[in-house]
Amino acid sequence: MKTLFPPYAHPSHELELDSDTWIVREQPGDRRSLHQSLGRIDLDWGGRSLADVLADVDAWRADGVEGLFLDRAPAGSGGVGPVALTVRLAARRGLHRVVLNPGVPTHPLYRDLGVRICTFEGPWSSYQSWDGDGVRPGDGHIVYGVPAPLLTAARRLMGRRGAGFGLATDASPRVNTEQAGQAAA
Repeated sequence: MKTLFPPYAHPSHELELDSDTWIVREQPGDRRSLHQSLGRIDLDWGGRSLADVLADVDAWRADGVEGLFLDRAPAGSGGVGPVALTVRLAARRGLHRVVLNPGVPTHPLYRDLGVRICTFEGPWSSYQSWDGDGVRPGDGHIVYGVPAPLLTAARRLMGRRGAGFGLATDASPRVNTEQAGQAAA
C-alpha cells in the first residue's frame, strides 16, 4: 500500500526514499523531503473559481511537483465537470499524478477521470464503524487521531478494507475554531 502523508502529518527524516511514499505539500516553495511530492489544491467542495484553481495548478507546475492532491473535492455529480477540466489541464501541464480527496465515496462519474480517489478521510473513531459503502479496492483512506498503540491495527484494517494508499496517523488536522463555531451555530 502506498503511503500518502497529508500536510498535517509529516514523515520522519529517517524515512527512506521510495516510490511508494507521497508527501502532500501545502504551499509551493521549500521541499522538506526528497520523496515524491503532490501539491495541495483546495477545491473548497467545488466553491473555488476555476481561474483560481488553474492558477494554483500553474504555481505547482512551476514548483516542480510530481502531481496534485485535489483536496476538499466535491463528491456529487454536479462537481464532475470542473474537476474533469482541472484534471485535463493539469495533464496538459505535465502533472499526470492526481489524487482526488473528497474524503467520502464519490458519484460513479468520477471513476472515469482516471485519478486516484481518497474515499475516506476522518478520525479513527469514525473509521472503525465505517461500512465502506461506495468504495473500491485501491481507493485511499486517511485515518487520523489513531491512538499510538493502535497504529498497526489501524493499518491492518486499512489493508483488509482494500485501501491502495493512505495513512493511519496519530496526528490530526488543524481545526479552525472560528469555522467550527460557525458550523455549530
